[in-house]
Amino acid sequence: MLEGILRESIDKHSTKGLRRDGYLIANIYGKGLENINAAFKKNEFMKFVKTKPSLKFKVKVGGKEHEVIIHDYQKDPVTSDLLHVDLRVLNYGEVSQFLVPVKTKGTPIGLKNKGVLITSKRRLKVKCKPENLPDAFTVDVSALDVGDTILVRQVEPLEGVTIKHPGSDAVVGVMKSK
Repeated sequence: MLEGILRESIDKHSTKGLRRDGYLIANIYGKGLENINAAFKKNEFMKFVKTKPSLKFKVKVGGKEHEVIIHDYQKDPVTSDLLHVDLRVLNYGEVSQFLVPVKTKGTPIGLKNKGVLITSKRRLKVKCKPENLPDAFTVDVSALDVGDTILVRQVEPLEGVTIKHPGSDAVVGVMKSK
């Protein structure tokens, strides 16, 4: 579980001071919940997020535990440092929209025929209850040759999960390299 601190002051001066001390600024929000202004140690947060087993995880701020997902984040445009993260509290039993990552499995045949694997959609927007939320969609690309694509309609969602993209949108494909 990831532990953070409550931010008493949310003005610019205190935010810069926290960032200078190695903290990552975060907002925790959800339906029927008052917004929580929090801060996490940046290094701990990054290590935790890279090794977390699923999309949802628990955080402890101000003595309270919340099960959250990363809804949005902001990066510095020059240094690519993480500046801010928005965490959304999961409301079990209610249908919500989420972004679920797409992972590829296998090596396409088209790579041997001078092709390049192109991932058009890295994340798919889905509508489901948090208890049905998949960790990722795994797409087998081993049968793709040059010019072949896998469409959204070919991705098999779990029961209770609806993909919100049009079925004709491409997810991954193999294109001829120049």
